[in-house]
Amino acid sequence: MKWQKFTLVAVSSLLLFSCVSTKKFDSLNKKYDELNTSYTGVQNDLRTCRDEKAELDRKRAVLEAEGDGMKKQIEFLKQNNNQALKQLEDLSVISGSQAESIKKSMENLGMKDMYIQDLQSQMARKDSLNMALVMNLKGAVGNMNDEDINIKVDKGVVFIDISDKLLFKVGSYDVTDRASEVLGKVALVLKNQPEIEFMVEGHTDNVPFKRGVLIDNWDLSVKRATSVVRILQTKYGLDPAKIAAAGRAEYLPVGSNDTLEGRAANRRTRIVILPQLDQFFKLLEPKKS
Repeated sequence: MKWQKFTLVAVSSLLLFSCVSTKKFDSLNKKYDELNTSYTGVQNDLRTCRDEKAELDRKRAVLEAEGDGMKKQIEFLKQNNNQALKQLEDLSVISGSQAESIKKSMENLGMKDMYIQDLQSQMARKDSLNMALVMNLKGAVGNMNDEDINIKVDKGVVFIDISDKLLFKVGSYDVTDRASEVLGKVALVLKNQPEIEFMVEGHTDNVPFKRGVLIDNWDLSVKRATSVVRILQTKYGLDPAKIAAAGRAEYLPVGSNDTLEGRAANRRTRIVILPQLDQFFKLLEPKKS
């Protein structure tokens, strides 16, 4: 009986001790988790502080570099100011002839500036006249297909490109009836500005050509140009002294001769409104006082 009581007391004590140890362990484990979480937060804060410090160091370096640059600029301005002051001191003791020479130089600079402004004004006026001419030509030809006739300004020069299928029969320099109508509309605009001079250029593709008196594309391009010129002169009364005819053969293409479309674009007649060089040269002449 005594042995049973002893055993019961021993077992009870062991169970009580085990229960207390488990609670303590759980408490310590919870404390550990809290400390670990706090430690992780501190580590993150430390990392953030380090990143912010690195960014501040970078900005400080940039500001220091900018400060050094501004110091150099200030020093440069000081030197220029001192140099300017010295030049003013030197000017104060120049001779009368030197002062007159400087005055004349300044006057020449003013005249050159006026001259440049005059040239710019004349060029602007020329560009405006060219644009007006283009608009008049486009209005005159109406709703012609852009593939058949193209009017444009390029580098201050007006170009009128007319395809050969509109002007001529295949392999011929005989002008078609429809071409005569188109040329009449163009001639009407040109006739209203009798001071204009222009050149009619014939262009071909690079396909070799020979027929009758025509031995190559040079002959064909020239004959097509003179055919157009002749109509403008005889039928529409344009001054022949203001007209020039030229053949370009295949040597000034606008498209690739390797394709049908390119060769078709190259076969064309171009009317070039010539720049008024005499008026430009007059601007270059010294003005009489």
